[in-house]
Amino acid sequence: MFKEQIIKLLKKQNIKNIILEIPPSPELGDYAFPCFSLSKQQKQPPQQIALELSKRLTPTQIITKIQPTGPYINFFINKNKSAEIILKKILKEKDNYGKTKSKKQTIMVEYPSPNTNKPLHLGHLRNISIGDSISNILEFQNNKVIRTNLNNDRGVHISKSMLAYQKWGNNKKPNKKSDHFVGDFYVLFSKNSQKNPNLEQEAQDLLKNWEQKDKETVRLSKKMNSWALEGFKETYKKFNVKPFNKTYYESQIYKKGKQLVLKYLKKGIFKKRKDNAIIINLKDLGEKVLLRPNGTTVYITQDLCLAQLKSYQFNLDKSIYVVGNEQDYHFQVLFKILKLLGLKSNFYHLSYGMIFLPEGKMKSREGIVVDADNIIQEMQNLAKKEIQKRNMISKIKIKKTSHQIALAAIRYFMLKQDIIKDIYFNPKESISLEGDTGPYLQYTHARANSILKKVKHSPKFTYKITTQIETEIIKKLQQFPELIEKSTNNLKPNLLANYIHELAQLFNEFYHSCPVIKEPNKDIKNTRVSIVKATKQVLNTSLNLLGITPLNQM
Repeated sequence: MFKEQIIKLLKKQNIKNIILEIPPSPELGDYAFPCFSLSKQQKQPPQQIALELSKRLTPTQIITKIQPTGPYINFFINKNKSAEIILKKILKEKDNYGKTKSKKQTIMVEYPSPNTNKPLHLGHLRNISIGDSISNILEFQNNKVIRTNLNNDRGVHISKSMLAYQKWGNNKKPNKKSDHFVGDFYVLFSKNSQKNPNLEQEAQDLLKNWEQKDKETVRLSKKMNSWALEGFKETYKKFNVKPFNKTYYESQIYKKGKQLVLKYLKKGIFKKRKDNAIIINLKDLGEKVLLRPNGTTVYITQDLCLAQLKSYQFNLDKSIYVVGNEQDYHFQVLFKILKLLGLKSNFYHLSYGMIFLPEGKMKSREGIVVDADNIIQEMQNLAKKEIQKRNMISKIKIKKTSHQIALAAIRYFMLKQDIIKDIYFNPKESISLEGDTGPYLQYTHARANSILKKVKHSPKFTYKITTQIETEIIKKLQQFPELIEKSTNNLKPNLLANYIHELAQLFNEFYHSCPVIKEPNKDIKNTRVSIVKATKQVLNTSLNLLGITPLNQM
């Protein structure tokens, strides 16, 4: 809000495209305006512009000092008055603190887009954590967000599970969670194909049969896909995934994708190779097959069709695909082809790094994975042990609370690092109530709530700061709106995750050094109650944006 006041002052001087910086040292003020861009327009040295412009700018009650320093104009904020304003603002706006009033956009976020030949695994949990949090943050910033899931329920990978079931399933029904049952046959195919390479061709033939609507193949496909999708629903519920606004199925759009390719083949944009495969040569990105020689479709065939379908159905301002960096090339190709076809929607691949186990990379076809269901249960068991060890809550609430702590541990671990980086998942580290973890943030929120429960009445707002830590907390709270804006513009939930960890650390330092309930001075006590309320509010908002349940008791 103080940036806005500075920008308003500069705009009165007919300055446009204003970008403020944070000076490297507090001695240089709270904000700085660089005059380099004005130097080109006015044909004067930036130092001279800073000197003359600063003379025309008048300080206010909040902006107490305006000082030129070389090519910069430095602005000093009244710390005491600004801190009081920030506290009042948070207590008044509550859940709306930090929200923007900018123009609403329609943005589609697609995730986790699983294949129906195996259960969701640890990598999907990272995908969902990113997709959920980005969607939450975009919604918080006044955008209309359409959460979308594409079920990849056809293709050669699906055919491999189907073929294995045909050969070795004996028409059995699931004797375990249904998506795990389907996944066992994918692993079984992989193991047997190493001994019998002909199985790969059989899987291709099965896919061709499916596309030609062979009744038995279609019936088997529907049965196994229904098992997989039913299992996914259970996992989504277990991981507290927000409902999707739109769900697509690859099996329902592949024909339109094929028709689209044939349409642009006639127009000469796509070409037919000697082996009858339909391709496009993208020069720097190489040659890409759009239809196989046997006429069956590939992933990009459906993606081309779906991109058009999304844009026409929802008139999107932006379409975000949350997909791991193993598919970077795929999306470079997809977006280049879409551009050649004249589709103008703003497509963006939100690429993220791989997640590894201590023993290395997960490999679904070899069965070397951590299934999402299993890791959630394992984390819940660890949380339960921690609760029992500390005697934190009643036995009645242990199951629900341990589940909420487990999800916090997983989601925060997935989000606290820049999403582009590869990460190694460490269950015991992530569940700790101390350090850079989700449970630590929940514990801090519960601690703030515990203090407020002891406040017998709503105190009148007063402002009397007596310690440095109080000033530091309020300064950190002031940064929240700007932090949310950065997280939104850069699609980086780690910025928010890192911010609330720093806020939690400051609050816990405040908790240990500044008595609240037992403080004898009424004005100081009331101020500290306001600090606790404001901190709890920002923690609550931030945790919800990350998809983590704030706990009031631990």
